[in-house]
Amino acid sequence: MRQTIHHLSVQASHRGLVEFTGEVRRFIADQGIRTGLLTLFCRHTSASLLIQENADPSVRRDLERYFASVAPEHAGRYEHDTEGPDDMPAHLRTALTQVQLSVPVEHGQLVLGTWQGLYLFEHRRHTQPRDIVLHLLGE
Repeated sequence: MRQTIHHLSVQASHRGLVEFTGEVRRFIADQGIRTGLLTLFCRHTSASLLIQENADPSVRRDLERYFASVAPEHAGRYEHDTEGPDDMPAHLRTALTQVQLSVPVEHGQLVLGTWQGLYLFEHRRHTQPRDIVLHLLGE
């Protein structure tokens, strides 16, 4: 059994979903592990990870609108606003999603569905590089 770990930096140009499936596929291909499990972990509290449809962009737009309605930005609504009015809504959106994913690897490939991709869900307006830790275990 082998394992490897890698830090992937993902930069969103704006709030919303950014696909990074290709970078993860390249990482797996370089490791030579044929069967195993990939764990992805986002080291931030105002961004999250999703496996979501990568064919129709309207899915991503609908998700972004939904989360904006569930955790809206309104000055004075939240006690925690240290970094601005989008600070606490970003934490709420992360709490409603996830910061860790597990994806099987079979025949040296991610076992994703036909229309599935890996996404960083950036919840802040002022974006920053996000550190995604990839841990691959297998043989």
